[in-house]
Amino acid sequence: MSKVTEIVADLLAPIMEETGLELVDIEYKKEGSNWFLRVFIDNETGNVDIDDCGLVSEKLGQRLDELDPIPTAYFLEVSSPGAERPLRNEKDYRKAVGKNVHITTTEPVDGESTIEGLLTTFEDGKLTVQEAKKTYTIEMGQINEARTAIVF
Repeated sequence: MSKVTEIVADLLAPIMEETGLELVDIEYKKEGSNWFLRVFIDNETGNVDIDDCGLVSEKLGQRLDELDPIPTAYFLEVSSPGAERPLRNEKDYRKAVGKNVHITTTEPVDGESTIEGLLTTFEDGKLTVQEAKKTYTIEMGQINEARTAIVF
């Protein structure tokens, strides 16, 4: 996590508590000649709407204007994580049980580094993912990236 994202996370903590929303992720990156500060939020039902995003954007924007912790000009964007939500911590994995997931691992698990299937359980830091014909047990420490996945 960069210094900017740490500062923004600290500023967002009381806003998330006040609004009952959940911080999913923060990105601060340069694209072309512009910097973007992207904040991804969610709620218990997974139905974040434009009003939620607008409220968080307004409150965070006010705090950022007051404190001015970011030295460069940037665009602030607040949105939901979308249908393919990143999974970063135990709470995310627990919420994803019963959903399809896409996981890349740091080392092969049963010969595979990319696993996509139904997350059937999450217990004691281990995930069980059921693909069509095979079941994988993956430890959180083996995960490089994970997200929910849409199945067509």
